[in-house]
Amino acid sequence: MLTLESLTPIIEANVRNALLEDVGTGDVTAELIPATNQAKAQIISRDEAVIAGIAWVNEVFAQVDPSVVVTWKVTDGESVKPNTVLFTLEGPARSLLTGERAALNFLQTLSGTATIAKSYADRVADTNVRLLDTRKTIPGLRLAQKYAVTCGGCYNHRIGLFDAFLIKENHILAAGGINNAISQARSNHPGKPVEVEVESFDELNQALEAGADIIMLDNFTPESMVEAVKHVNGRAKLEASGNITDETLLMYAETGVDYISIGALTKHCRAIDLSMRLL
Repeated sequence: MLTLESLTPIIEANVRNALLEDVGTGDVTAELIPATNQAKAQIISRDEAVIAGIAWVNEVFAQVDPSVVVTWKVTDGESVKPNTVLFTLEGPARSLLTGERAALNFLQTLSGTATIAKSYADRVADTNVRLLDTRKTIPGLRLAQKYAVTCGGCYNHRIGLFDAFLIKENHILAAGGINNAISQARSNHPGKPVEVEVESFDELNQALEAGADIIMLDNFTPESMVEAVKHVNGRAKLEASGNITDETLLMYAETGVDYISIGALTKHCRAIDLSMRLL
């Protein structure tokens, strides 16, 4: 599970790269303001949202100017209404204005991710299914978005190509079949979770016989998934994927599968509307 402590090096790198592309050799507009000018500001959400990204905002101002005081009124995972004050800033006016855009970019994107995750989680709250994210993330912000997904009440699938197997159709064809692929996976990296994507009951049985830990039911109908859950009977975890819409999500959740993976959690997020006002 991702924790802020484990993400510290990633947060520092995310912010360093963001400031490099935005500030570059210096904020020429902020230099118009006398260096001695002090200022206070508050940041407001214009939208209803679930907040995520506080550590990224803090790191922006820590790197821009450690003397800036950031005071939060909310926490990650908290739902807010429009016109809520999220945090205040106090320090050199130049520093507040220089860090503003990078800080708000992180907060608006990660809060947008958390907000859509919560909207999906709420729809299946009365079931036992876990909604999982995917690798369909903004390049460079993989772990940041996956952290935001958890703030919204959903869960992380594998982080990347390195921490778990997900054997799909092309892997199966290239490896010479499901059994060969799983056998090679166990040999290459014992202990790593092995998941296999199947498109039929014949492939489902092959995956079961080969000892897959998780079986992804790709484009199964809800009725077929109910049948698959009964057939597997706990011998492997089952994940639903493919063509699951807002309208059919609950139907799939009620089939008894363990997981549903949803790319929209990270790739369909809409940035939250935020504004900073100097006081």
